[in-house]
Amino acid sequence: MVDLSIVVLAYRSEEYLKDFALQIVGELSKETLQYELIIVANYDSLKDKTPQIAEEIARQYQQVRCLTKEKQGKMGWDMRMGLDACKGNVLLVIDGDGQMPSSDIMNVYQALVHGKYDLVKTFRAIRMDGWWRRVMSKGYNRLFHMFYPMAKGIQDVNSKPKALTREAYNRLELTSNDWFTDSEIMIQALAHKMRMCEISTTFYKNERRASFVKVSTAFEFLFNLLHYRFIKKC
Repeated sequence: MVDLSIVVLAYRSEEYLKDFALQIVGELSKETLQYELIIVANYDSLKDKTPQIAEEIARQYQQVRCLTKEKQGKMGWDMRMGLDACKGNVLLVIDGDGQMPSSDIMNVYQALVHGKYDLVKTFRAIRMDGWWRRVMSKGYNRLFHMFYPMAKGIQDVNSKPKALTREAYNRLELTSNDWFTDSEIMIQALAHKMRMCEISTTFYKNERRASFVKVSTAFEFLFNLLHYRFIKKC
C-alpha cells in the first residue's frame, strides 16, 4: 500500500530535475511511510533532455516512475496525467523547478494527515521571483475572490504543493488542460465543501530559465474564470 504519491511536474527541467528528484528521494527515505515519485516529463521538443533524464532516474530508484509522452496540452494536461497515475492514499503535486522547497512535501503531507483535512496546500508568504509574477499573482487572487467570495480564507490559489486524500481527488472532475487547473481544483473543492488548510512557504527565484507565465496567461485565467463561473456555473 502506497501512503503518498508525489507528482513532480518537470516540463523542461532538464539537468535540474536530477538534483530535485534525488533531494526528494533523500528526504523521503528518512520517513517510515511508503511513497512513490511520479515524474511527469512530457515534451514538445526533441531537444528537451528531460524525458531521458527522468527515465534514468526511474531506472535507478524503484520508487520512481516517469511519464514521457509528447505533449497534448499545457500544465493542466501534465498534472491530470500525473494525478491519474497515482496509487497512493494521498496525492501531492509539486513543480519540479525548485522554486518550492522539497521540504514542503512532508510539511503539507503531515498537515493533511494529522489535521484530517481533505486538501492542504501552501501559500507563498515570501516571494523572491520578479515583480511581474508578484503583480499577476496578486491580481489573479483578487479576481478569484471576486468571483468566489466563499474562498476568502484561501490566500494563494495557484501555490503548490497541493495534497489531497484519495477520496477527495475522486470527487473532482478536472478537465482543464492549461494553467487553470490549480484554480479548478480549488473551485471544485469549495463546491464540495472540503476541509482545507494553507501553510506558508518560500517561493524562490528561478535562476535557470525564464518563466512560462506570460501576459497571455493572464487573459487565459480571466477567460477560464468567467467560463467556470457563468457558463459552467460552479
